[in-house]
Amino acid sequence: MTNPVFSSSDVFGEPRRTGARQGSRPGGTTIAQPQYGAYGAGAAGTTGAQATDAASLDAMYQAPSATTADTKRLTYDDVIIKTGGLLALLIVVAAATWNFAPNLWPIGMIAGLVLGLVNAFKKKPSPALIIAYTVAEGVFLGGISIAFASIAVGSSGAPLSGIVLQAVVATLATFAAALFLFKSGKVRVTPKFTRWLLIAMVGYLVFSLVNVVLTWTGVLDGWGMRGGVIGIIVGLVAVGLAAASLIVDFDSIKRGVEQGVPAQFAWTAAFGLIVTLVWLYLEFLRLLAIFQSGD
Repeated sequence: MTNPVFSSSDVFGEPRRTGARQGSRPGGTTIAQPQYGAYGAGAAGTTGAQATDAASLDAMYQAPSATTADTKRLTYDDVIIKTGGLLALLIVVAAATWNFAPNLWPIGMIAGLVLGLVNAFKKKPSPALIIAYTVAEGVFLGGISIAFASIAVGSSGAPLSGIVLQAVVATLATFAAALFLFKSGKVRVTPKFTRWLLIAMVGYLVFSLVNVVLTWTGVLDGWGMRGGVIGIIVGLVAVGLAAASLIVDFDSIKRGVEQGVPAQFAWTAAFGLIVTLVWLYLEFLRLLAIFQSGD
């Protein structure tokens, strides 16, 4: 796994090769096996008990089949509804920050980082903390979008919203493409695929940290190593990594639904998707800013 939201989860992570016992569910919940008494023992052999059992069995047979909603298990609808709600909240907060308080983005960045780490490593999801993370990310994205747009527009007089709209459309298109590739089976999540993705993401993270240090210390100016042709190539690679991470996220959610994890983990799934979508949007925003700034 690559997304820490899913890889650190007991219910969305890869199946354990050791320690698994027959008759147990993910998360350590043991399935109780029915206990049967000896033939003819006690009152179970009486006519009245037999009639009661026959009536109960008939009622159970006639009853409609239990759905995942009845059993409180995770469904794709749960994930879609919660992800859509968090995305709507993110957009509303980002728009409000863009218009009224763009300078608050550093606060949103720090709060989002802290809340993101807390939520990523919690064993059970906290809807309140996940919503708080979404609000913080909305503040961060609203302000940082203006910063990137200002760099891209320069003195051309073009509207600031142009680059942001392009980044949003590109993010949604990539999300749809990744979902299509996953659903069609054209891209399969295999151990080799996840291992390659993990190595590539670690390399990208190291590169990004070195670039940030060099630019903040004044060794490099402007975009640092992210400028020019190299910056464009690195940006395209980063977009590809984020798209591949989305596919791995979809596979994790699929595994959770098939294993019948509790419905409350729809919050975890939605949070994980939001994390990847925010990363993807930022990569598109940076890439478009480099293109349009001519640096």
